[in-house]
Amino acid sequence: MKKLLIAFCSLFFTLGLFAQNAYPDQYKVKVGDTAPDFEMSLPSGKTVKLSSLRGKVVMLQFTASWCGVCRKEMPYIEKQIWQKHKENPNFALYGIDREEPAETIAKFVKATGVTYPIGLDPKADIFGLYAEKNAGITRNIIIGKDGKIVKLTRLFNMEEFNEMVTLIDSLLEK
Repeated sequence: MKKLLIAFCSLFFTLGLFAQNAYPDQYKVKVGDTAPDFEMSLPSGKTVKLSSLRGKVVMLQFTASWCGVCRKEMPYIEKQIWQKHKENPNFALYGIDREEPAETIAKFVKATGVTYPIGLDPKADIFGLYAEKNAGITRNIIIGKDGKIVKLTRLFNMEEFNEMVTLIDSLLEK
């Protein structure tokens, strides 16, 4: 009986670890999944539908003005990704601001100096497609031309950021 209990506990523990590893960092998606589709408004009034970007490499950056880590990461995204690829018709980059009005986003864009488009997610519904709604940001999602997720990041780590830059470059070379 004791061996059976140990085996059961071991299996339960292993399954628990598997569940945690399948969706780390409170993500609801994983690499290889088709990116959940959404429609998002930009402060200009224009709308963007993710599925309309199929055939492009897409980077989504979940952000907010109150996020210090986001503010630290955004100049790197601007310089090393956006400025390098903004003219490439096979690339799209959108920041997605969580739960803030357009006026706040406008001040945020000015303060950070970024020029890539940042859309509105007033109720964190778009965020909720990708991660648990109470989960933190900054998060980046890289989506391949086929619409499948190829990389997920959480927080800002220079080594991981550099890997993301290299991945985007390589996806655009194909």
